Amino acid sequence: MRIAVCGSIANDHLMTFPGRFSDQLVADQLHTVSLSFLVDRLDIRRGGVGANIAFGMGQLGVRPILVGAAGEDFEEYRAWLERHGVDTESVRISEVAHTARFVCTTDADNNQIGSFYTGAMSEARLIELQHVADRVGRLDLVLIGADDPEGMLRHTEECRTRGIPFAADYSQQIARMDGEGIRQLTEGATYLFSNEYEKELIETKTGWSDEEVLQKVGTRVTTLGKKGARIDRAGQEPIVVGVAEEREKADPTGVGDAFRAGFLSGLAWGVGLERAAQVGCMLATLVVETIGTQEYELKRVHFMERFTKAYGHDAATEVQAHLN
Repeated sequence: MRIAVCGSIANDHLMTFPGRFSDQLVADQLHTVSLSFLVDRLDIRRGGVGANIAFGMGQLGVRPILVGAAGEDFEEYRAWLERHGVDTESVRISEVAHTARFVCTTDADNNQIGSFYTGAMSEARLIELQHVADRVGRLDLVLIGADDPEGMLRHTEECRTRGIPFAADYSQQIARMDGEGIRQLTEGATYLFSNEYEKELIETKTGWSDEEVLQKVGTRVTTLGKKGARIDRAGQEPIVVGVAEEREKADPTGVGDAFRAGFLSGLAWGVGLERAAQVGCMLATLVVETIGTQEYELKRVHFMERFTKAYGHDAATEVQAHLN
């Protein structure tokens, strides 16, 4: 099963300020703020929704096709992804813009000041999926994740026109979309991914009820945080999958991307929806235990030991056949 992952590619520059922002702000001068914070730590990490999901799939032995836009500074990042099993040949390289970048400073109270530079990401709208399909032979599923909004709309429409199954997963971009945009990205999706808050936002902005959404998509997958995930299909009982026990909570960033990576890998293997969600939850647990979205190492024996403990021997036997 050939899965293309469309989504943002970005670098994160994360800084730590040892003081408090509030101590530097003068209440009656907020209209003329001019501040510089001397930080004592800088972490540069690879990120972006599309790249995070593709990385996780590569770790599970599924070679996903990453579709997105980056700058000429992408080469080191490309090499990293290729080493971890990701096909990056369909990444568009901008001639004028850098790879998207998130720059964020966190103070001692965990308050944050951040900026996101879209950069090359805006060129995702120029990518035609048919060229990707021609290069790899065919596309069995396209995940359309958070990216340039115009690009997301174009890829969704192209999937509909060409009859390519697609998964709608707009996550962070839902905040800037109106009801019409969400409806365009949702209707006809084979899969719809969201968390609980986004689920309610989808229904509020579109005016669709939960039942109406299920009439417009094949399968609705909702992540439930520490409660796991729920899978809904029209006319069927929901499937609820719990999370694997975590050993520590280091960093929740990228947990949703990891779940999607595991779930999509399960689809690529041909296992059922429940099993795919279990793989997603297990991978998400590994990510929450690690600082950074692509800093975890998937050791198969360790993965299967914990998967067996969480979901039982029969589930583990089925998954291990594919993971090996």
